[in-house]
Amino acid sequence: MAVISKCTVVPHQNSTLGDLKLSISDLNMFLAHYIQKGCLFTTPSHPSHTLIPHLTNALSRTLSIFPPLAGRFKTNAHGHVYIACNDAGVDFIHATATNLSVTDLLSPSDVHSAFKKFFPFHHKLSYTAHSSPIMAIQVTELADGIFIGCAVCHAVTDGSSFWNFFNTFSAVSRGLICPSRLPDFHRESILMSKVVLRLPQEMKVTFDVDSPFRERIFSFSRESIQKLKGSVNNSRKIFGAEKEEVDVELMAKLSNDTALKKVAVGETTEISSFQALCALMWRCVTRARNLEKGKTTTLRMAVNVRQRSEPKLGDCYFGNAIQSIVTHAVVGDVVSMDLGWCAEQVHKSVTAFSSDTVRRNVENWEREPKCFELGNHDGATVQMGSSPRFPMYDNDFGWGRPLAVRSGGANKFDGKLSAFPGRNGGGSTDLEVVLAPETMARLESDPEYMIYVCG
Repeated sequence: MAVISKCTVVPHQNSTLGDLKLSISDLNMFLAHYIQKGCLFTTPSHPSHTLIPHLTNALSRTLSIFPPLAGRFKTNAHGHVYIACNDAGVDFIHATATNLSVTDLLSPSDVHSAFKKFFPFHHKLSYTAHSSPIMAIQVTELADGIFIGCAVCHAVTDGSSFWNFFNTFSAVSRGLICPSRLPDFHRESILMSKVVLRLPQEMKVTFDVDSPFRERIFSFSRESIQKLKGSVNNSRKIFGAEKEEVDVELMAKLSNDTALKKVAVGETTEISSFQALCALMWRCVTRARNLEKGKTTTLRMAVNVRQRSEPKLGDCYFGNAIQSIVTHAVVGDVVSMDLGWCAEQVHKSVTAFSSDTVRRNVENWEREPKCFELGNHDGATVQMGSSPRFPMYDNDFGWGRPLAVRSGGANKFDGKLSAFPGRNGGGSTDLEVVLAPETMARLESDPEYMIYVCG
């Protein structure tokens, strides 16, 4: 790969947005790498000498809609951190890798190592946005395609905010003047706090970036996922299902949460497709690790709390609004009980996560204000991030939808899973799976797992 040019892109209109205070959910991500996500496309109709000015102009206009992305962090005398929307700008890099074709990149079973080079800010810590750009874009021209990669500070956006930006960028590129999903920058929510974050003495990620791992995309068709969902729901014990309905009904009586009331009357009591898929991954990865039967294993699922907070946040709320749904179990149970049992444990954890849970998590953070520690510290954790509901393929810069969505090297460790929608939609899902090499090899030979995999 060769870098052709690099420049700073600023908003085409001066920002009128004041400083934005970081929420608890934002501050939690200081020790995470910048998010790195991007899309692979066929060759644009624009020649290179007009494509780059076209994209930088579209980016400039998009930054006027998302001014925090062109700003910098600042910390006041009391220790509170803000985004200064000062129009300092973002990095834009034009590169070429014409020795690589789309087929070269997508043919290997494991994710091609070249994708890591298609993103700026490799392993960049989110806290460093105090002194460097909050975001950078890299456009890499291939032999027969193009990759548009974006790196953005994780203490500024979560997946929902990121894809809203990326979708808007593509819409502006193809000529849309007024995007429909304008970001909401208000900061009045339960996630805001007067408590000051306690920073560690050494600012670094909380996992070993040098540990070897393999990375692969596993595809699950809509039919395969429906089969999985049907299997776990059919295997639920009648007693367990009845007990759950009673427990949830009691929760609904103690809460004004409409969603919980719907669960209590049986509208959402079945295990969802995504819960079933998470349970399958938890069970099969745990088995592939050959852990001691008495050890505790954990499944962590990132959850969007915009609609789970009280009062609720809008879907276009800009920033991080994520917490974790945690499910614990003994390894022996996860690998010896049937898959339906594992799915039931996941389902109970999801059902129990209410607006009260969001509030308790905020209160717990205020008692011990520290950054979230990413990683698999006990060797028995599976961590699911991203979402198959994110509109990753709703990106058309003017020459068609993406061929594939890929991430860079950020925040990768043994047990990290990321869910993407399948390109064909309709409920299909792609899972980006990062595992120790020996664990991945055993997972690939697990018949219970591979029966659901379509690619």
